[in-house]
Amino acid sequence: MKIDKNIIKELSNYLDEFNLTEIEITEKDTKIKVSKNNVSVNNQPVTTPSSINVKNENVSSAANIKSGIEITSPIIGTAYHSPEPGAKKFAEVGKKIKKGDTIMIVEAMKTMNHVPSTADGVVKEICVEDGHPVEFGQTIIILE
Repeated sequence: MKIDKNIIKELSNYLDEFNLTEIEITEKDTKIKVSKNNVSVNNQPVTTPSSINVKNENVSSAANIKSGIEITSPIIGTAYHSPEPGAKKFAEVGKKIKKGDTIMIVEAMKTMNHVPSTADGVVKEICVEDGHPVEFGQTIIILE
């Protein structure tokens, strides 16, 4: 069986374009799956150079993480700051948050998952833009 290399290149480009870690297509009885290699260092995921821009953005907020409480996404999906478009945001910089308060919604497979705060504090930084994708374990909010 001969596989068209252009399809693999195109799928690989989609990984970078849409910030994906894996993509798969099936046509008749042919299935092609392309994924990025992820490496772990001290149990912390490190992405390959193809997504270095994303890691560089996170590095700039690394100093803030040390001086605050980091709240991470419990799942992969799309982050939303409010329950519906135009509604009041769950969390804003400077707002007091109590443990258990919803700070964001992460949509995964058409299901809206409320993300509760794991601690009391004041929102220092919101690390994810509204409507943007998040990965499991990615920092979404930092509290002081």
